[in-house]
Amino acid sequence: MTEFKKIVTPLTDEVIKNLQAGEMVHISGTVYTGRDAAHKRMYEMIKDGEKPPFDFDGNIIFYAGPSPTQPGHVIGSVGPTTAGRMDLFSPYLVSCGLKAMIGKGLRGEKTKEAIVQHNGVYFAAIGGIAALMSRCIKSVEIVAFEDLGTEAIRRLEVADFPVIVAIDSTGTDVYEIR
Repeated sequence: MTEFKKIVTPLTDEVIKNLQAGEMVHISGTVYTGRDAAHKRMYEMIKDGEKPPFDFDGNIIFYAGPSPTQPGHVIGSVGPTTAGRMDLFSPYLVSCGLKAMIGKGLRGEKTKEAIVQHNGVYFAAIGGIAALMSRCIKSVEIVAFEDLGTEAIRRLEVADFPVIVAIDSTGTDVYEIR
């Protein structure tokens, strides 16, 4: 059986520096969700001098929009969205203190540069196992942009949420390792 490194949020610089591209990780603690529309709003808020809807320091944003919750469940299926769609806003948000992101797929060069410059990390979640991933979520609360529906920012409390370190703080990228 493959060994998972266990980490807890909020992430410290030390934890981030000790993550290496390709490592499998279980995250426990708080993770926030947000996709395209939420990223645009956060970007605009910060540019306008407002505080973002959650403290970026040590926190993770998961590019996801959960499906409707079924009776007896905490959340519906929740799988990763293509991360590159957030690359228009990610470098700026990382420069404002966002430490980690979870999505699927490649990231642009400017996002990778921001990760290295600001000691961040990009985790890849496995697409296609959204129902299984939802079992790792213990509680959910909408914290901002409720009018965006599934794209609202939610605070998730997770336990052993499985991800892979896709880009570590040195810029090593699993999508480029051969």
